[in-house]
Amino acid sequence: MLKFLSWNVNGARAAAKKGALDWLLLQDAAICALQETKARREQLPPEIAAPPGWFAYWNAAERPGYSGTAVFAREEPLSVRYGFGEPEFDGEGRMTALEYPRFHFLNFYFPNGGSGPERLDFKLRFYAKFLEHAGGLLASGKTVIVCGDVNTAHTELDLARPKENEAVSGFLPQERQWLDKFFAAGFADTFRVFNKDGGHYTWWDMKTRARERNSGWRLDYFLIDKPSLPKLKDAFILADAQGSDHCPVGITMDL
Repeated sequence: MLKFLSWNVNGARAAAKKGALDWLLLQDAAICALQETKARREQLPPEIAAPPGWFAYWNAAERPGYSGTAVFAREEPLSVRYGFGEPEFDGEGRMTALEYPRFHFLNFYFPNGGSGPERLDFKLRFYAKFLEHAGGLLASGKTVIVCGDVNTAHTELDLARPKENEAVSGFLPQERQWLDKFFAAGFADTFRVFNKDGGHYTWWDMKTRARERNSGWRLDYFLIDKPSLPKLKDAFILADAQGSDHCPVGITMDL
């Protein structure tokens, strides 16, 4: 049985100072994925840049202090991939992917579309590129595991105030339709396999102290290929974990 964890840490250096990364790496996981790391590997203390007992892979954005992903793995992968191989999408460090004999593990930090029409267009084109890439792996015969901050709440159950946010990026119809496309293409939302209720969120606005009221959004996901669903044993949200405006999410699989 393997446990996989994913967390938008809103800055790896800040999370490390709060002890959040130490906590995460003690959770008995096979792989821990980070999003919004906001740091280059050389900017981090050695115990975070390359924790003992872990293989660490960092993909920083070209812009300092922005975006970025990282993956910590207990076992060395067959291969590591950083981005799609297209400069348009790869400059922000939004994908770190590992391949193992039995599965592909893809860690994504999807763009936020809230800063204007051009950024929303970039987000939607990134979704399309993701589906092209991840969908292409479905034919590999290996389990495909996708995790990360998707930056969109799929249905009204996935945010506390759906009516008030219908015109807000992160809950726009065209964004939600892309999640529909992910699922139609052969991916499953692991959390919804086990839990059909509302009130379960992974991000809360810090400025309004929304976490105290649990007025949040479910933006962080684990997706797997549907043929691998019998291997999925649990999917969960670690809502009590502190250190970021997001909380970790995870799955366990019999791989």
